[in-house]
Amino acid sequence: MKYLIFCSFILIAGQSLRAQKTPYSVRMAESFISRHKDSIAVKEGKPAAWDYEQGLMYKAIEKVWNRTGDGKYFEYILRDLGRYVQKDGSIRTYRYDDFNLDNIPTGRALLTLYQQSQPDKEKYRKAADLLWKQIENQPKTKEAGYWHKKRYPNQMWLDGLFMAEPFSAEYSLVFNHPEHFNDIAKQFALIEKYAVDEKTGLIYHAYDESRSEKWADPKTGRSPHFWSRAIGWYAMALVDVLDYFPENHPERANLINYLQRLAPALVKYQDTTSGVWYQMTTQGTRKGNYFEASGSCMFVYALAKGVRMGYLPQTYLTAAKKGYAGILKEFVEEEPGGTLSLNKTVSVGGLGGTPYRDGTYEYYLSEPIRKNDLKGLGPFIFASIEMEIAAENTLGQGKTVAVDYYFNHEFRKDFNGNEEQFHYTWEDPLHSGFKVWGTIFRELGAKTTAIKAAPTAENLKNVNVYIIVDPDTKKETANPNFVQDADIKQISNWVKAGGALVLMANDTANCEHKNFNRLAAEFGIQFLPKNINMVQGTQWEQGRIDIPAGNSIFKNTKAVYIKELSPLELKAPAQAVLNHKGEVIIGVSKVGKGTVFAVGDPWLYNEYTDGRRIPMIYENFSAAKDLAKWLLSAKK
Repeated sequence: MKYLIFCSFILIAGQSLRAQKTPYSVRMAESFISRHKDSIAVKEGKPAAWDYEQGLMYKAIEKVWNRTGDGKYFEYILRDLGRYVQKDGSIRTYRYDDFNLDNIPTGRALLTLYQQSQPDKEKYRKAADLLWKQIENQPKTKEAGYWHKKRYPNQMWLDGLFMAEPFSAEYSLVFNHPEHFNDIAKQFALIEKYAVDEKTGLIYHAYDESRSEKWADPKTGRSPHFWSRAIGWYAMALVDVLDYFPENHPERANLINYLQRLAPALVKYQDTTSGVWYQMTTQGTRKGNYFEASGSCMFVYALAKGVRMGYLPQTYLTAAKKGYAGILKEFVEEEPGGTLSLNKTVSVGGLGGTPYRDGTYEYYLSEPIRKNDLKGLGPFIFASIEMEIAAENTLGQGKTVAVDYYFNHEFRKDFNGNEEQFHYTWEDPLHSGFKVWGTIFRELGAKTTAIKAAPTAENLKNVNVYIIVDPDTKKETANPNFVQDADIKQISNWVKAGGALVLMANDTANCEHKNFNRLAAEFGIQFLPKNINMVQGTQWEQGRIDIPAGNSIFKNTKAVYIKELSPLELKAPAQAVLNHKGEVIIGVSKVGKGTVFAVGDPWLYNEYTDGRRIPMIYENFSAAKDLAKWLLSAKK
């Protein structure tokens, strides 16, 4: 009996230890999926339908996918969204004529799916086009502000900024509608003009241009109270829209200024003891008021992301960390089976309608408080992701990682039929790109850029890591840029001065080896004229390479997938760091103050890091992160 009790104790202790090591973003996503295995049901007792809460969870799960490289999260989104989007792009249960901004945010998942390499994806663009059509025809105030819904005439709600604008911004960027960024900026400008309180810096839930609603102040049109979740929607909208807003757009600075204006007001009303925020933002311990989960999570997300992206001073991360610690203490509950729950999310908050919601203090406190409400779960995952990034992004701060766009210089038609550079570029979201790896570098705190011309002392001056991948052959590019003597000299000098150089060749049929090897020879490295790890179809095991424990670079990776690669021949100062079946797969050379990493394949592109194609036993995502950390640790 004692033995059984002891074994049970060990089992429970082991489960607890694993849970502690698993990030909260992953644990909450897994807990959510375990409760919504077949579909995302938003309204209790009603069939699943197209809804903003569903879209919020899609984006949260997408963030976990991007953070982990585990394709099961992508597949979950794909499977659930497939229940709505028909072959012709129509959306089951969506009603265009409602002109309801709450129907827009799920469109962000449509854009994600359309931008991936997969069959039959045109239906996702058609569905996104339908939502775009709604935005183009959305009823507007006299000053061109979107009505929140057709049945709420003349009203702008803070909720609507999050519902519509991140989708609008991404759609405008992807499908080349630069003129629409003015409309996006206009929505924020109108809220700033009419809904911001001059005394507190906080924002009222809504305003009625007509001043006809009973909840509207007859002079200002504003609703009477500050509701944390409404302000949270607005704050999240700002930091998400800025992901897509053009750097040179004249209104971009204003959006950043709005966030900088709001941030100190949020911190002012953060509870000093618990670190979280109240349901009614400014009312503190007034009778009936309570700590509320969704608004608290939204504020932490906006503050932490604002700091990470450089919109807010570093001091605001302290408030975000305090808020997140409070969230874990006040709202997160571990269930008996190890899943997580989130408590104290208010179910809804609105104005007008039937029965009529008058916007009073008593009204906001009358709405039910729910456990595992999606409006809390989604922002909790958002906030967790940001705090997990913040815990490790000091490594790359102040460093720049550049990919060569000169020796590798291939083009294709983009989503709009225009010519674009692709293949191992940071921007390419398809299987051919380096978007996943670029995200890893940026989340470690580094800046990513491209070297679009021949390398010189000037364009390499502020670069810490320089990645050259798969130089073009004449088969790939009509006039390829071969590595020249001047290029070798410039790169060699840069490495000796402390740069970290990455050389990624390819199999002999798809890479210009002759001149690339002249550069590699400077560091004691040669890509051999033969191919190994040839893979037939989906016999993935033919591309498996095991990484022994204690590898100096890949400290968290056990096995990777690299197919059809060129092995290496090394001489001093180069040394092998990974061998396979008698061949050198990866070599490293220390030259002067710098470092050179070489491998005979571009094996860290999206197809083999996003977890969608190869089995998860092959840890290419983990390897990409391990290598990024190692490269950023190199001194320069």
